[in-house]
Amino acid sequence: MAGRPGPPRLGPLLLLSLWGSSAPAPLLRRLAEHIERFQEGSGPGLGFGPNASVPPKQGWLGQPLDPFNTSDQRSFLQRYWVNDQHWASRHGPVFLHLGGEGSLRPGSVTRGHPAALAPAWGALVIGLEHRFYGLSIPAGGLDVAQLRFLSSRHALADVASARLALGRLFNVSSSSPWICFGGSYAGSLAAWARLKFPHLIFASVASSAPVRAVLDFSEYNEVVSRSLTSAAVGGSPECRAAAAAAFADVERRLLAGGAARAALRAELGACAPLGRAEDRAELLGALQALVGGAAQYDAQAGAPLSVRRLCGLLLEGGGNRSRSAPYRGLRRAVQVVMHSLGQRCLSFSRAETVAQLKVTESQVSGVGDRQWLYQTCTEFGFYVTCEDPSCPFSRVPALPSQLELCQQVFGLSTSSVAQAVTQTNSYYGGQTPGATRVLFVNGDTDPWHALSVTQASGPSASALLIPGASHCMDMAPERPSDSPSLRRGRQSISQRLQTWLGPAQRSQARGGDRGPGPSPLPARPPPSRTCPLDGRRELVWKEGVARNRASASDSHTDSLLQTPHSREWMAG
Repeated sequence: MAGRPGPPRLGPLLLLSLWGSSAPAPLLRRLAEHIERFQEGSGPGLGFGPNASVPPKQGWLGQPLDPFNTSDQRSFLQRYWVNDQHWASRHGPVFLHLGGEGSLRPGSVTRGHPAALAPAWGALVIGLEHRFYGLSIPAGGLDVAQLRFLSSRHALADVASARLALGRLFNVSSSSPWICFGGSYAGSLAAWARLKFPHLIFASVASSAPVRAVLDFSEYNEVVSRSLTSAAVGGSPECRAAAAAAFADVERRLLAGGAARAALRAELGACAPLGRAEDRAELLGALQALVGGAAQYDAQAGAPLSVRRLCGLLLEGGGNRSRSAPYRGLRRAVQVVMHSLGQRCLSFSRAETVAQLKVTESQVSGVGDRQWLYQTCTEFGFYVTCEDPSCPFSRVPALPSQLELCQQVFGLSTSSVAQAVTQTNSYYGGQTPGATRVLFVNGDTDPWHALSVTQASGPSASALLIPGASHCMDMAPERPSDSPSLRRGRQSISQRLQTWLGPAQRSQARGGDRGPGPSPLPARPPPSRTCPLDGRRELVWKEGVARNRASASDSHTDSLLQTPHSREWMAG
């Protein structure tokens, strides 16, 4: 990645474009980036919004690299975004949007929720980028010794530190409630921030949050299979059968070899010879991700394929009972996705994939694929498989080949990955985390809802399952085409905030907690403290962190010891 505060050498959008066209990268991650960029920059109401008179402000916060070792003085700069347009008073709530396994863009504080909810509450909206992603990558590269400071626990330490430091920086009242928002992995972080730091985080909205870690994520394709049969999103039993037939046809052509395999390679965008079994598995895995992505991001603005469109392609020409019709439909679906993403290749060789994931220079790995693989190997698993007999896709790639990546890239054994998944669930509680004032929001079309909380566990732990909604769809900007169930879901989120924040505001009013309005946002750091990644980098950090470490790191360590949860967390 190129850049710290100030103009980067290579902008993140350009870097993502180059990465997507010239190097191996997981298709689902590319789809997520494409959809996010589209929603942030295209269409009415999808940018900074009709009411956004000024763009959000960017800031940098000094954070300890190792918050669990006070003798380690190394630090890094963590990026955050601020939208104070609707902030009515220093006593108003703060909506903290947490970043996940990718760059956090300015749209995190200007579109969708929490930005859409801010005007009604006079809230300050802050977006906090995750360590080791985007522009918040510490010095020293991305080797294994450095990546040991990348985990959900480290990220939560950053949340606690930022909550205290930013509260002082913006003169937020001590009685102001802080609400965490997040989607996908960041949704899990939002829930866990409330679980581990209830004295700092008043409540959380966790969208599409996979709080249960799992080694073999076979449920993913179970949900995709159901979605392909769901008439509510344009599926049918015939569509599922056509998908199964298309994958069977792909496997027949791969096994046939010769001209059939060569033609398939050209038609499906495989940029590696398919003579090796591991390279054929790469292609089949990419095809599964393409079909899974149609369900995961169904009907979202910017998504190349919806379930309805995919089924239309798979079933087109099926009336003539041609056995190859589903394959031709899958081939057209590949062309649609590759054109939308600007990619020349759907899959690469296994060797190329491993080589790319082994690169430790942040300028190359800044998109986050190496970092996220490390987190799956050391915390979450999440390896999608199709080994169940009812799965309509290929049984390849199997779980062992996916786990082998952890060994090839990081030297981590299968047993250590399995143990890490068990420890994660033990530490956070899996699908019964026990946190109060957390609203889990999911869509039943989203395969990740299988790992989230979809049923309320009590009056203070709520769950909302939106029919026909896909991954994090509740967080997207509103559109005229939104379904009635999605509109009702968003209303339910707003009502839950009313339930939480209403009593807090009334308590503030009774206590007479009034004072001056919000202090002005701090000026951007001077140019001398903002430079690209080069030999001056260490000096920049030492200067920048010296101002913040006492207020951010020391008070952070103290705050962690204020509750039983926090003491356990520090000890762990």
